[in-house]
Amino acid sequence: MKYSGNSDLPLHYGYVPVWLAERMAKLGLAIVEAIIIEYGKAEVLSRLSDPFWFQSLGAVMGMDWHSSGITTSVMGALKRSVNPHSKELGIYICGGKGKYSRQTPAELMSIGERTGLDGEYLARCSKLTAKVDNTAIQDGFQLYLHNFIVSDEGQWAVIQQGMSDASSTARRYHWHSQDLLSFVDDPHTSIYGKNAGLILNMADKQAAPARSSVMQISSEYPDIMLNEIKKLVMPAHHDVRSKDVDLKRLGSVLWLAHEKKPADFSELLLLEGLGPRTLQSLALVSEVIYGTPSRFTDPARFSFAHGGKDGHPFPVPVKTYDETISTLQTAVRKAKIGQTDKQEAIKKLSQIAQQAEKNFIPNADFDKLVEKERAESWRYGGRTVFGKAKPPAELQLKLF
Repeated sequence: MKYSGNSDLPLHYGYVPVWLAERMAKLGLAIVEAIIIEYGKAEVLSRLSDPFWFQSLGAVMGMDWHSSGITTSVMGALKRSVNPHSKELGIYICGGKGKYSRQTPAELMSIGERTGLDGEYLARCSKLTAKVDNTAIQDGFQLYLHNFIVSDEGQWAVIQQGMSDASSTARRYHWHSQDLLSFVDDPHTSIYGKNAGLILNMADKQAAPARSSVMQISSEYPDIMLNEIKKLVMPAHHDVRSKDVDLKRLGSVLWLAHEKKPADFSELLLLEGLGPRTLQSLALVSEVIYGTPSRFTDPARFSFAHGGKDGHPFPVPVKTYDETISTLQTAVRKAKIGQTDKQEAIKKLSQIAQQAEKNFIPNADFDKLVEKERAESWRYGGRTVFGKAKPPAELQLKLF
């Protein structure tokens, strides 16, 4: 199935601190490994080509839930952590931002030599996807990021992003080889970006006559057109608001983590000993791994796993983040040698939360929920790019 949509991605300038980048890489690798164990490497490519899932992945990793920086940071983290294990996992990530994007063809040729894949063909695919999004589609966005992800089976996905200084927005483009029938006739799985009115889109099926005179590959025509369109419209505000979140879904996760105990569920006995805050994070990470596409329509919800580096909806709970990573890494390591009990327990977290949604009535004040997370952030090692979270003033007097 192919998806097409649009979304505002506000341009956020800044940096990802080392303490977060290192954790993003570890969590990203564990998530990729868990997906491969459960579904296979092709599913990783399919997920990356889904704009809703990609946005949710970035949010659960502690990045700002809607900004343009989520693309660069997530792909950078995945490339650093996945590539050292590429031979084992069968997944290779090429390219990146700026000068690294231009190294993609050479990287693909090298991968071809090591794996037996047709490196020249893959390099051509890389160049064509960039050419289509940067030249054939003249929408005011200049590409500055290009990542090409390929499996040792020859399937690939592309995530690339363009910038518009005029509108201070970014547009992200997704490609997936499994659904690609033509490079020049509605080829994308998704295009993210603010609607700027009429644009010149030489990759539109209606532009075939004009295309034939400017692109050599215009002789390719598809047999099947897009049959489903999904749109994700990202708001301009930086903070997470109740309207950005499916409160039934979030509420059932909070109910599972904070009101029920693992001991209440025989399936979750292997997770005993984890605090409610870590269970909350694990339940959301579990959904990123095991959830179906329809579960990612509200990416902001996944920021309630590990917050955001700028403090929205709350500071990143570093201690909880580390416990989540450790638990998932242990489950993946054991699953590789046939011991899947802990992996199944993590899978059950999201399943139980989804079951609870059916009869769950949201009863929490969203603003108070965010306020509570912020007030208790210091307990979990809360941290942002601005510094470490501190106890409330009245509690500081008692502590010191």
